[in-house]
Amino acid sequence: MTGTILNVMAVLVGATIGAGLGDRLPPRVREIALQGLGLVVLVIGAQMALQAQSLLIVLASAVLGGAIGELIGIEALLDGLGARIERRFGGGADNGDAPPSGSRFVRGFVTSSLVFCVGPLSILGAVEDGLTGDFRLLAVKSLLDGVTSIAFAAGLGRGVYFSVLVILAYQGGLSLAARALGASIPDPAHDPAVLEMTAVGGLLILGIGLRLLEIKPIRVANLMPAVVLAPLFTIWFGPLLARLLAGA
Repeated sequence: MTGTILNVMAVLVGATIGAGLGDRLPPRVREIALQGLGLVVLVIGAQMALQAQSLLIVLASAVLGGAIGELIGIEALLDGLGARIERRFGGGADNGDAPPSGSRFVRGFVTSSLVFCVGPLSILGAVEDGLTGDFRLLAVKSLLDGVTSIAFAAGLGRGVYFSVLVILAYQGGLSLAARALGASIPDPAHDPAVLEMTAVGGLLILGIGLRLLEIKPIRVANLMPAVVLAPLFTIWFGPLLARLLAGA
C-alpha cells in the first residue's frame, strides 16, 4: 500500500495549502477556480469514457448500477457520513443537529472522495501496486490529486481532508485484494474488463464535472455500483457480444 499512503500524504498537503489560501481568496476567485477545475474534470471524464469497447456494456452497467445505488442510497450514506464528520471535526452545530447535505463541508468531502477514487489511475495503480509492488502510477496520481486538492480545499473547505479515509478504504482495499489474487490479471492496462470499468468511471467523472459547474446535480455516488458491474458484464457477456458483432 505504499502508493496509497503516498496518495494520502499528497492530498493532506494539498488540502492544507488550499485551506490556507481559501480564506484569503475573494469568493469570485474561488468560484472561477472551481469552474476551471470542473472543465478539466469534464475533459478527463470524456477521455476515460471514450475507452469503452462496448457501449452496450457501459449502458447496462450505468442503468442497472444507478438503480442499485438509488435503492441502497449511497449518496445519502456519503452525505450522512460527511455530516457526522462535520459535527465531530468541522465545527457543526452545538445542538447536535446534522448540517445540511448541501453544506460546503459535506460537498467538499463527497466531491473530493469521488474525484480521487473514480479513475483509471486509482484502479490500475492500486492493482499494479498490489500485484507487483510498483507504485509509479499511484505516484503520478498523488501529484495530480495533490494539485487538485489545493483547488478543492480553497473552494470547498476542510471536508477535503476527510476524503483520505475513502482513499485508504477504496484504493488500499484494491491493492490488498490484488495482492491476494496474485497475478490473475496479466496486463491490467489492456484488459477488456478494466477498460470497461475505466469507461464507466469516466461517466461518473463527467457527472462530477457537471456538479462542479452547477449544471446538473447528478447523484454520482449512486452510480458507483456501475463501476463494479462493468467488468462483471464484460466477463459474462463480452465474448457473446464479440461473436454477435463478428457475425454482423
